[in-house]
Order: sequence, then structure tokens, then C-alpha cells
Amino acid sequence: MDVIVCLREIMFSSPFILFALLFLLFIMKHIKLISFRKLKNLPPGPPKWPIIGNLHQLGEKPHVTVTKFAKEYGPLISLHLGKQLLVVATSPEAAMGILKTQDRVLSSRIAPSAFNHASLLPYSLIWSECNERWKTLRTICRAEMFSNKAIESHSRLREEKVGDMLDFLRSKQGQMVNIGEVVYTTVFNSISGILFSKDLLDLKDENEACGGLKKSLEKVLEHLGKTDLSDFYPIFRSLDLQGISKGFTKHSKELFSIWEVMIKERRSQIASSTWSSEDARSFLDRLIENEFSDSQINQLLNELFIAGTDTTTTTLEWAMAELLRNKEARSKLEQELRKEINYDKITESQISKLSYLQACIKETLRLHAPGPFLIPHRAFQTCEVMGYTIPENTELFINIWGISRDPKIWDDPLSFKPERFLGANLDFISQDFKFIPFGAGRRMCPGLPSAIKSIELILATLIHGFNWVLPNGEDLTKLDMNDKFGKSETENGFLQNLDFGLYFIVEVSSKIWVSVPCRDLQQDLCSRAS
Repeated sequence: MDVIVCLREIMFSSPFILFALLFLLFIMKHIKLISFRKLKNLPPGPPKWPIIGNLHQLGEKPHVTVTKFAKEYGPLISLHLGKQLLVVATSPEAAMGILKTQDRVLSSRIAPSAFNHASLLPYSLIWSECNERWKTLRTICRAEMFSNKAIESHSRLREEKVGDMLDFLRSKQGQMVNIGEVVYTTVFNSISGILFSKDLLDLKDENEACGGLKKSLEKVLEHLGKTDLSDFYPIFRSLDLQGISKGFTKHSKELFSIWEVMIKERRSQIASSTWSSEDARSFLDRLIENEFSDSQINQLLNELFIAGTDTTTTTLEWAMAELLRNKEARSKLEQELRKEINYDKITESQISKLSYLQACIKETLRLHAPGPFLIPHRAFQTCEVMGYTIPENTELFINIWGISRDPKIWDDPLSFKPERFLGANLDFISQDFKFIPFGAGRRMCPGLPSAIKSIELILATLIHGFNWVLPNGEDLTKLDMNDKFGKSETENGFLQNLDFGLYFIVEVSSKIWVSVPCRDLQQDLCSRAS
């Protein structure tokens, strides 16, 4: 999110564009299109510059910067980013004020410029306003995918896909595998099984599958994550100076062309005289039966795949990295799995017994949430939070990165300690708002229960079924576990969310392959992994 870098790129791309940009900024200032008038009773914040506000202060890691600001100015701060007023919450109390106390008036969105440019906003579950259309869409999604009944009905499908992953990894004994890609494909096929009743990716196919489906999804996510000057200066939106809207639209259309083939095929089947409502098996069938248009279905499919695969894959990569760096935690988890699973294939019905597994996942999400900020909210009318005025159209960020690392809230906050969640009655939506990796209120992630089911089953299978070592004798304890803004990754390239860079040598564990009496082989494998 380094805006200075963006400006530098624009400056060197064309002198004409630079001149036009400076001229427009000058005109905007003098005709008051950019206004830094003194608003009363705003949350405090750092001094701002004319025109750019605080943009120059954020740097490459804005979550780190605003956490420092919070220590100086308080848990609720104001920033001016170009034309946009931004309020950032960096405490459980401030988060509660936004997500609970004032949830009704602060639950709108400010969609990225690229998204608005593509005219997809009315069909978005993530970015559209909380209107009747959004409520209908969310209700159908909850009933068909995210309710307890729906999640339970999909358990066999998830177990089947994890079984496919298990078989694939067994076949890679002694070979190097990219754990992120394996997990991505497993999660992706679990979602496609629910949506289409079919797999779209193949674990054994290292080439692009389904017309470059995975690459197009990654590109859409990449463009949404880029810093777009149009978000701070809407007057530039139609110019698309950085080409972000163009790229986003291009890759979205690539995905739509794939979905439309499946939609057309399914519409033909439903229109046939032999079709009955009892034949409807997939989520796509339900959407068509509820008379959703192709455009609505296209956008919803994009969001479900991107949100479902990216969040789950990233969390599992971080969990694997943390467990393999922390021998004590890994040993405790392995002991729990040996005690409760008895070397059999893991099923979802057994997960409730695995309290330490669940604590490991929560601790991973505390340190490495899907993003350092929750998806931003917008005030659709003026209100108050913690005694401060929040003007209409203010954008609001919840800095969960800062909350999760606050020593006033967490003991030894930078250390990986799953024990802190044992017996602590801290669920994924804590009542005191100190642990909310998926948000809270009406805008919280609707897919949370389903995602957690997948994460629990896959992580338990990976740890229980295999021993993992890094290639070339690399020492995982030296892995840089710091987060970068925009995507979760590490400096040395071992763990990269979009590039799927966590590689391991697979060693099949005797916990699955060898009968119980063969303790010597099991100890030998475990000692080599250690």
C-alpha cells in the first residue's frame, strides 16, 4: 500500500500523465474537490499534508504504521487518504463500537475502484450495500452452504477430498511437494463439489487446468489487492492510470467464460422435461431454480472460490509453518492425534475430541489472520463511536493485526502458544472482541463455519499422516514469520500466499503405514523430522 511507489511508477510511465495528474490535483484543490476542512470531534490522528493527507506516512506496512499511531493517539484514530476520511480501530472496545454498537449504520461498504469499474457491484455478496437484494443473496447462501445443516451434509464430500489429498501425498514419498498447491487444490475441489457436483482441478496435473482457472482467480485477487490511486481520488477513476480496472475486468471475464459454460449446460438440463426439483444437487442448481441471472451467478462464484480457497490455504500454510517451527506444540498435537485417532483415517466426527488441534488453529489465526485489517466498512450516516463523531461516508478499518499483538490484551503476544486458547472460552467471535479474525456483526464472513471444518480436517490429516522436512536441509526455525500487507508472505520466499511457496519433502509416517508394534521405525522417522 505504498502510495509513493504508485506515484513513482506513474511518473516514470509517461511525462504527460504526470503533468496531467499534477494539474488535476491543483484544480481539485482550488475548486474544493479535495476538502480538508476542520471537522468537529473526529478521532485524533497524525498531522496531514494538503491534498495527500496522510498517504505519505503509511509505507509498505500500513498495519504496522497505524498500530504505532494507535499507541500515540489512542485506539480510534483518523487518517486522511487523499479525499477519503479513514477511521481505524485498534482495540477490542473500538472494534465493538463499530461492529456491534453501531453495526446497523456502519455496515455499508466502499468497493474498490476496480470493482465499480466492472459494474459488478449489484451482484456482490462482499461489496454491495446491505439492501434487500444483498439480504436475499446472503439468505440463500446461508441456507444452501453455510447453515449447520448444509455444512453437515457436505462432511462426506470434504472427507473424500481430503482422502484424495492423502493418497496423493502417499504417492510422493521422499519427493518435494508444494504444500500450498496441494491444499489449494483440495479446498478448491471441495468447494467445486458443493457448487457444481464435480472437481475442477487435478492434484496430479501440474499444468494449468480448466482453461487457466486457478491463474485467473489469482490474478483477480492480485488486482483487488493493489493500491489504486482512484480509491483516494475518485476523479481519476475513469482514467484508470495504473491499469488496475482493466486487468481486473480482463481476468474476471476469463472466469465468467468458464462459469458460463457450466451454467448453460445446467440450465439446459433443468429446462428438459425429465428434470424435477429432486434432481437438484448442487448450489448452482439452487441458484438457477431461484431465477438468478448469469451475471449474478458469475460474480457469486468468483467470490466464493476466491474467499474460500485463499483464506483456507493461507491459514493452513501458516499453521504448518508455525507447528514445524515450534517442536513442543507439534509434539503435543501429534500426541493428541495418536491418542484420539488410533492411526485410523480422520473423520470430521472425531475433530471435537481434538482440543489442542483447535487451539493451534486459533493461535495461527491470532498471529496470521486472513488479512491485517477486516474488509473495510462505510458509514451510511453520521454516528458516534467511543464519544467521537464518525461522519457519513467515512471508511472504517478494524486493525486485527494490532489487536492480536497488543501486550495489554495477550500475554507474550508474539509467541506461538496454543495453550492460551485451552479452556479460555474464546471462540472465533469472542464476546469481548479481542479475537475476531473473520469479523463480527452482519458483515462477518458467512463461510466461517465451513472454512474451519476444512482447516481442522486438513491440518489434522497432514500432521497425523506424514513427517515433514524442508528441502536442502533448510532450518524452518529461521523462517521469517512476518506479514506483508496485501498478501501473507515471508521475506525469503518459503511461505507465499499467492505463489504457494511452502515446500517440504514428504516422509510417510508410520502412524498410518505401519502397524502399532513398529515403534522403532516410527521413532526413527520422527527423530529425522525433528
